[in-house]
Amino acid sequence: MSIVILGIDLGKNSCSVAGLDASGRVVLRRRLRRQTIAGFARQWRGCVVAMEACCGAHHLGRQLVAQGHEVRLMSPEYVRPYVKAHKNDDRDAEAIAEAATRPTMRFVEIKSEAQLDLQSLHRARERLVSERTALINHLRALLLERGIVVPQGRRKLERALPGILADESSGLSARLRRLASDLREEWRALDERIAAFDAEFVSQARTDEAARRLATVPGIGSLTATALVAAVGNAKAFARGRDMAAWLGLVPRQMTTGGKPKLLGISKRGNRYLRKNLIHGARAVLPYLATRDTPLGKWVQGLLARAHKNTVVVALANKLARIAWAVLAHGRSFEAAHVTAA
Repeated sequence: MSIVILGIDLGKNSCSVAGLDASGRVVLRRRLRRQTIAGFARQWRGCVVAMEACCGAHHLGRQLVAQGHEVRLMSPEYVRPYVKAHKNDDRDAEAIAEAATRPTMRFVEIKSEAQLDLQSLHRARERLVSERTALINHLRALLLERGIVVPQGRRKLERALPGILADESSGLSARLRRLASDLREEWRALDERIAAFDAEFVSQARTDEAARRLATVPGIGSLTATALVAAVGNAKAFARGRDMAAWLGLVPRQMTTGGKPKLLGISKRGNRYLRKNLIHGARAVLPYLATRDTPLGKWVQGLLARAHKNTVVVALANKLARIAWAVLAHGRSFEAAHVTAA
């Protein structure tokens, strides 16, 4: 039996495997434990192994590459159209194998152990930020129920809280003041943990060559630089910067019918965390760029003259993504004089 492509539907414990021959016919179906996949694939050396880019796929992919296989990882949304009839694990494995044969399929590069470690740190930090936001909203609601309204903004609440807790006539009972104090201590602890992650990302951005080059781009700090390195590596998976911007969801959605294209809001596809950081970075650096006599500054000034500020922020985030691709793909630092208006 000759196996050309192995499609693997990864599960937490049980995985389905479908093998295709040179003609594309299914000649093998197996149900395996996740721990036995590498040993099973060893007998089909040199074949293509296809998987969805899900949890654990990069770790297994590196093991299979070490055995001499060609590993192709795909986004699950690109595999879905190839599932025939009712969905089950065996048909999923077959669909994965079939999708990997398509010449127009887009594949995901296997991430290194260092990239996965860095990505895990970013996810841990983001979880802490979400917890801090929920805690602050809880504290605001507790005060609002007692008629105490604090202006919007984390820093404003931080400054106003000591006075509120010290004022016995504020409307808060002694028990609620103790509760609010406990919540404030929890808030401080989260701030310290988030600050520790931020310091680690700053250190990483100084020692990693790619992150150090990215940090030369206006609007990209150590947080975004390390997140980009963790997510896209050298960015060679994208043929051009526009492809990376589209992957991040920073391009308009299209609704085309009868040959008449209609552009809508941005697609918001891809990595939401990176998209959010790029937009925040663009918003922060926009006032600075709007005063600069550089190609990028003039481009921003032209946009501000004819579009709403929020639209300009997203357009600048798109531009930053494309600049980041050029920095990573070509291995050069950012040079303001070389930026074009395209």
